[in-house]
Amino acid sequence: MSPSPVPSQKVSIAIIGTGFGGLGQAYYLKQAGIDSFTIYEKGDDVGGTWRENTYPGAACDVPSHLYSFAFEPHYPWAYRYGKQTEILAYLKHVADKHDLRRHVRFGKELKAADFDESRGLWQLRFADGSTAEAQVLISSVGQLHKPAIPAIKGAEQFQGAAFHSARWRHDLDFTGKRVAVIGTGPSAVQFVPALQPSVARMDVYQRSPGWTVPKVDRKFNAFERALLEKIPLLHDLDRARIFWWFEFLGSALQRKATFNKPAAFIFRTAAKLLMKAQVKDPELRRKLTPDYPVGCKRVLLSNEWLPALASKNVELVTDGVREITPTGIVANDGTHREVDAIIYGTGFEATGFLAPMTITGRGGQTLNERWQGGAEAYMGMTVSGFPNLFIIYGPNTNLGAGSIIYMLEAQQKYVRQAVQALSSKSLSWLDVKPQRLGDYNLMLRRRSKEDSVYETGCHSWYITADGKNTVSWVGFMHEYAKQVATLKLDDFEQRAAVAAAPQAIAA
Repeated sequence: MSPSPVPSQKVSIAIIGTGFGGLGQAYYLKQAGIDSFTIYEKGDDVGGTWRENTYPGAACDVPSHLYSFAFEPHYPWAYRYGKQTEILAYLKHVADKHDLRRHVRFGKELKAADFDESRGLWQLRFADGSTAEAQVLISSVGQLHKPAIPAIKGAEQFQGAAFHSARWRHDLDFTGKRVAVIGTGPSAVQFVPALQPSVARMDVYQRSPGWTVPKVDRKFNAFERALLEKIPLLHDLDRARIFWWFEFLGSALQRKATFNKPAAFIFRTAAKLLMKAQVKDPELRRKLTPDYPVGCKRVLLSNEWLPALASKNVELVTDGVREITPTGIVANDGTHREVDAIIYGTGFEATGFLAPMTITGRGGQTLNERWQGGAEAYMGMTVSGFPNLFIIYGPNTNLGAGSIIYMLEAQQKYVRQAVQALSSKSLSWLDVKPQRLGDYNLMLRRRSKEDSVYETGCHSWYITADGKNTVSWVGFMHEYAKQVATLKLDDFEQRAAVAAAPQAIAA
């Protein structure tokens, strides 16, 4: 049953971003009869990370039947694992079908937001100089939007092309070129095999190896497609099957979970069998074998990654990068390798969250100042001192195994409850109590250190420079959804409304 529309005061809402986070939040607000929201998007179309990451081979590592909204599940996916273009098309489909585009203001990059405590409003400032006000600010910029490019000596003097995979140079032809790839994370695992056959030589610089397991991917045939369209229940059953399979595999990441050992055994066995079948050179196999528990770093799903690294025109370099010269790269062992292009497959500044936006809360404190010791948020969504600010895909809500879309929808329903409470109870703002935030994050820290594999010693984007897991959730997906199913107003300091809030429209 759909929630009944909220009465009383009209709450103005600003949503930042049109990826899965922003579009899903907009849908759940509209479902509740709330349409006083504006979505601000820095790009010229919807799509978030799936609009920006267009590198060769870009695809999802979660099956499409689960990597989709629960309210829009029966989409005619061509592949079991969605490709970048297909996922982007799905997001455009959602925006069009549910009439979300009319709420979007494109070309609006938020630079700063300041909370006016006397009026209970967020004052927004955009890169184009325009401004807006809103009672509620919902950030859905995600964790994977700001490319991480390492500071390497001499990088600025390189005379060839150099770019991050999230800013792919489609104008370049790599045929017959010498290419260096720095980083071996999930993005590199996809674009390296796509480039390898056409380049003359490729040097892949690896800091530490990842556990690589088979990706059981293929195109749906015509018979399967027809069955799924005629009998939607089959689609729903497959979605449920994938969900619970991921919950089982998630046990491998929780050292005290009931099925930890069998799940970890399945991961390790699959990885070892794949390695044995695809990498014949013992020395290369040694370099590609992790020395840390499964899940400490992101598990890599690929059938092409290891064969690409084992190809004759590819060299895996494990000595690290000392510096970049005008014509190439010098490894830590002093070897200079000349290249025509450098591609950074170094991921994103996931632990920075809302950067580079400047968010200023009560008392003039910025979120960056508050998070100097690592990002923390209650339920991953709210921070004391920043009233009516909700962060979708915030601290400790990422997954090592599972679909982030499931997590996002749980958060979007929680935020919807908060907006309904503001309206029905005529509140100006809600601000999570410091004690609630502190207790919640003490629980996260304990479970991350004692129960999970995330802080067991490997280098990963889950962890800050100080070794703190600020990115990944420490339990099961269904556990988190249950935790945030009901908004508890007692968790928040509440301020009565002082005046009607304006509609959030940029000037």
